Amino acid sequence: MTIQPLRWPGGPLAGTAHLPASKSEANRALLLQKLAGGGTLANLSEANDTVLMQRLLAQAAITDHLDAEDAGTVMRFLTAYLAVTGWRGTLTGAARMKQRPIAILVEALRSLGASIAYVEREGYPPLRFGGQPVAAPAGQLAELAVRGDISSQYISALLMVGPTLPGGLRLHLTGEVGSRPYIEMTIKLMRHFGATVGEVGPAVIEVQPGGYRPADYTVESDWSAASYWYALVALGPAGSATVLPGLRRASWQGDHVIQHLMRPLGVATEFLADGSGVRLTQVLMAQATPAPPVLDFTDCPDLAQTVAVVAAALGRPLRLSGLHSLRIKETDRIAALQTELRKFSADMPEVEPGVFEVQAPVFQVDGQAIATYDDHRMAMAFAPLAMRGPLLVHEPQVVRKSYPSFWRALAAVGMQVG
Repeated sequence: MTIQPLRWPGGPLAGTAHLPASKSEANRALLLQKLAGGGTLANLSEANDTVLMQRLLAQAAITDHLDAEDAGTVMRFLTAYLAVTGWRGTLTGAARMKQRPIAILVEALRSLGASIAYVEREGYPPLRFGGQPVAAPAGQLAELAVRGDISSQYISALLMVGPTLPGGLRLHLTGEVGSRPYIEMTIKLMRHFGATVGEVGPAVIEVQPGGYRPADYTVESDWSAASYWYALVALGPAGSATVLPGLRRASWQGDHVIQHLMRPLGVATEFLADGSGVRLTQVLMAQATPAPPVLDFTDCPDLAQTVAVVAAALGRPLRLSGLHSLRIKETDRIAALQTELRKFSADMPEVEPGVFEVQAPVFQVDGQAIATYDDHRMAMAFAPLAMRGPLLVHEPQVVRKSYPSFWRALAAVGMQVG
């Protein structure tokens, strides 16, 4: 087991942070570039998920076995891509990926004519593709009804292959739709690559046939990664501040709402006049805006861990909802959060159906060891606690999934790492 010691030497946080590019944007852009047959992508993410997506899209033409490892977007997006291109072979993943459901996407693709079988457990990867491409009758609009309350990645995967269908696609979203900003990001990137797509009714999205055209695109820096720097500023000594380059005011990423979520926790956001990024500054809690009674993370679930840890460390009672999708991420993130917070005499019980409350009457950082559960966001959400005292992080290499340079970036601003 690898253990990473962390310690802040003292004084306010200052300097410029290195952020990775958004893997959410990058993985969508890579698939659309492939379907469009060209275009140049700039500022691709260094995240393992994006490197993996690039490699598997290239390897699909020469191999009958692909491994999506622990990358959810890669597994879901490739499943749709391989189905419409008539690939023959097996798509597998890591042990945890084999526990993450994919039946909703597979059944939707089967209804369009795809030949996909479950190799091991019904409803879960690995998947075997029979080489029969999705092929709705020419000129006939394909209609699908898909649940929106499990994972928006299923919806994005289907939308992105929609323009390749002879008659296009009409997608009816049923139930509560979670992570809607990720669906909107997908639609905007599809339009950038020449697709005609939009909502034609309440929870109904229609994609016109005709494919894509090559286009160039520059990927924005990652707002999800930025959330950990918000946490560092919030938990740092008085006067802490940092600059985060590459973030846009008009962002397509749903996690840009971190700027609003962290204001009640003492961090102000200023967009730089030249458009090059943002400056974060710590503000007195007396000057912070009040938090709403319940923070809803339905549209930004990847921010929940960060906000919960900061609230606990600051001793700010906070209620969170919209966490249902956290159960099927890299780990059960709700259970993992509860377990690790208890090491600091804090907790996050479910106080009402679907509502969790951060409770931390006493919170002290004094050498606790954080388990990361093969989850990059567990490592990075708890790492900022080192601003309050010495900390140990188990298996720190998990950050390679989305932010491989995270520990180097911390060291560059003065954190004692190792």
